[in-house]
Amino acid sequence: MATQSPFFGKRTSDTDNLTSRPAPLVGSPTNLSGSPVSPSSSLINAQAANAVAAAKEGGSKLTVGPNIKLKGVEITDCDTLIVEGLVEATMDSRVMQIAEQGAFKGSAEIDIAEIHGLFEGNLTVREKLVIHSTGKVTGKIRYSKIVIEEGGQLSGEITFGTSGAKSESKPALQAAA
Repeated sequence: MATQSPFFGKRTSDTDNLTSRPAPLVGSPTNLSGSPVSPSSSLINAQAANAVAAAKEGGSKLTVGPNIKLKGVEITDCDTLIVEGLVEATMDSRVMQIAEQGAFKGSAEIDIAEIHGLFEGNLTVREKLVIHSTGKVTGKIRYSKIVIEEGGQLSGEITFGTSGAKSESKPALQAAA
C-alpha cells in the first residue's frame, strides 16, 4: 500500500481545527501562540544593553573577526574597533577592544583601550588604558589613566600624560603598581 507524502495532498481535519492567528508585530516580543510577552530583566544580558547604548549613540563600529587579517590600512571615522583577529594599521578612535585571541600592531590614538590580547607599537590612550590578565602591551605607550590586572604585561617606553610637553616618564614597574 502506497502512503501519501504529508507535504503534498489533502489536509486532514486535525489541521483544519487550528484557529488562525494574526502575525505578531515586528519588534514586539511574542511567544509561540502569538500572545505578547513582557520582557524579563533577568533575560537581558550586559552585551545587549551595551549594544542598545551604542545604537542610541549612533557610533560606528568595526569588528575584525577571528582568523581575519587586516594589514596596511589607516582606520578612520571608527568609534569602536573590536579586534578578534590580526590588525596591522594606524588609527585614531574612541574605543579599542582587543580580544584574548586578537592582536593589533601599529599605531593607535584612542580614548579608551581595553586589552585582553596583544598590542605592539605606538599607543596613546587619552582617557583610560585597561590591560587584563591575558593582555600584553609593548612599544611606546602614553596614557592618562591605567589599570593592569594581575598577570597583565606592559613593557617598552611608558609615559604618563598624553600631551608631549607635559609628559613625564615613569618606569614600567611604577605604572603597574
